[in-house]
Amino acid sequence: MSSVSTSGKKAIGTRAKPATKGEATADWIDGRLGLYSLAKSNLRKIFPDHWSFMLGEICLYTFIIIILTGVYLTLFFKPSMGEVIYNGSYAPLDGIKVSEAYQSTLNISFEVRGGLLIRQIHHWAAIVFVAAMFVHMMRVFFTGAFRKPREINWLFGFSLLFLGFFDGFLGYSLPDDLLSGTGIRFMEGAILGVPLVGTYLSFFIFGGEFPGTDIVPRFFTIHVLLIPGIMLGLLVAHLILVVYHKHTQWAGPGKTEKNVVGMPFMPVYMAKAGGFFFLVFGIIAAMSAIASVNPIWAYGPYRPDQVSTDAQPDWYMGFAEGLIRVMPGWEIRAWGHTLNMGIFVPLVLFPLVLFAIALYPFIENWITGDKREHHILDRPRNAPVRTAIGAAWISLYLVLLSGGGNDLIATHFHLSLNDITYFVRAGSFIVPVIVFFVTKRWCLGLQRRDKEKVLHGRETGVIKRLPHGEFVEVHAQLPQEQLYTLTAHEQMEPVELPAEVDENGVARKVGVMTKTRAKLSEGYFGEGNQIPKPTPEEHKEITSGHGHH
Repeated sequence: MSSVSTSGKKAIGTRAKPATKGEATADWIDGRLGLYSLAKSNLRKIFPDHWSFMLGEICLYTFIIIILTGVYLTLFFKPSMGEVIYNGSYAPLDGIKVSEAYQSTLNISFEVRGGLLIRQIHHWAAIVFVAAMFVHMMRVFFTGAFRKPREINWLFGFSLLFLGFFDGFLGYSLPDDLLSGTGIRFMEGAILGVPLVGTYLSFFIFGGEFPGTDIVPRFFTIHVLLIPGIMLGLLVAHLILVVYHKHTQWAGPGKTEKNVVGMPFMPVYMAKAGGFFFLVFGIIAAMSAIASVNPIWAYGPYRPDQVSTDAQPDWYMGFAEGLIRVMPGWEIRAWGHTLNMGIFVPLVLFPLVLFAIALYPFIENWITGDKREHHILDRPRNAPVRTAIGAAWISLYLVLLSGGGNDLIATHFHLSLNDITYFVRAGSFIVPVIVFFVTKRWCLGLQRRDKEKVLHGRETGVIKRLPHGEFVEVHAQLPQEQLYTLTAHEQMEPVELPAEVDENGVARKVGVMTKTRAKLSEGYFGEGNQIPKPTPEEHKEITSGHGHH
């Protein structure tokens, strides 16, 4: 009820008095930050409901878990390579000279209440985080969710994955145990393989000759401040663009490029997301309690003259090690210098393998020349060439990953180490090609199956005998909803080369890039690279009873 002045007029600038102190506080905050209008426009934002979209949520939740557990661990970890004599509760190492970093990690594991569990959760969350980002990125790739207007968001996501690789490597290097020290030694060898500046880079990073006394403090700063800060900024930008561009969705009745069909952010989606966060946290905690990862007390402190026999990095860096393990030890000597090709070539291939998939959206956009916005996802089978390229890239990654663990494969399966190395060398060229053609044919086969289902319906299992004695299976027509979903995808036409002569009869010059683009477009959308969709006329003729059972 508005207040009235003694003169009978309403007082200027007054309003109804809030019923509670909470409302008064909310009113005060909104008057200064304008949160009400922002919340009103975004809290009812619609999100589609599909299990594949939860992959991105797993990335977000594991990142939060990493930050929470990491803050706890920094309270007890000492990033110092100063040598001390260990006299803690782990008896086998009592009296051994170790670094302060290694000693503090042991203390976290055995003397800080809940410290070992937090360490395990932190490490497992990092492993799941990178795995979830990898799978999420490939979901985006196979469904074409990277198309306009999401190319920049694709690069943000890839940058998060790339930074996650290195932050994970730095984190597992901090305890200064024998395994992590071997990994750092591996990195130092790769840096020294850089022509001309390798030695200078190594001295700059390590603060002198390996291992020096500065590497753990430097890695600690980069691991807990620099890279997480960049990743947090990229993550916020990534989520802002997701909200700004609206969410992608699968094709279906009522779904268009201009709308989103799903549930509002508040309260439905928020409630489900909150429950899913605790589910992810619980599963990672259970994994951490059951399966030990990185037991540094079993490895012992790092010594430059020792190497553990089965030293392996976390899975996401395994393909980088595989590149170096299977590369022949070639060297080029010229002008008084030696170029170690066994290190230099893998060092060049490592970013090329990753950036090949990162730049793909721009290559596809150049081939298609498509400038439209896309908010409806492709079924992977309806983009056979793209799906085959993605599958081939994954197969190359897995082949190189097996090369990174060639010693373990040899010892566990009683195989020859040399045979495994030769297989990985040959497989790096052969396996992706085979996977490409098999995946492409698989996608085309699934397209033919979809076409058959649209035209002839689904098999019912009911056998019918015709008047002339033939036995046939009765097919039931698909519901309209399913028919729409199976035929909603768009099929693009190949780009055609311009005419050899223009309208004046003058020979037209066609550049190499134009010819290349037309050739690639033919390889994407030409005959034999996609199965034509059934037309309404074909469907009407089949379902009218002519030759259909």
